[in-house]
This record gives sequence, C-alpha cells and structure tokens, in this order.
Amino acid sequence: MPYIKEDGGLLNNFAIEPKIYEATPPSKTEQRNYVIMGAAALALVGSLIFVAVSVSGVS
Repeated sequence: MPYIKEDGGLLNNFAIEPKIYEATPPSKTEQRNYVIMGAAALALVGSLIFVAVSVSGVS
C-alpha cells in the first residue's frame, strides 16, 4: 500500500484507484433483450398482483 509520511510523522494511507474506462452504449441485440426482460418482468408483477387481489377476496 502506498504510504506517505508527513512532516509531523503521521502516516497517510491512500486507496488504490481503479482504472477508468468509458462506457459503451448497448447494441441492438442488448436493447432488444432489455425490452424482452422488461416485458417479462411487467407480466410477472402483473400476474402477482392479479393473484394477490383474487386470493384476498376484495371485490
């Protein structure tokens, strides 16, 4: 670990910084997969709400 000693004798320990990289936008297939996963999640949540309302007996 990189330690720096100050004039008063104090040691400072600095964290190692991660390498920085530039994010790339998703490709067409990744975008399509995100849409499919979103639709599947929406269907799952909708079906869970439907089951919860039908079981609870709320009219």
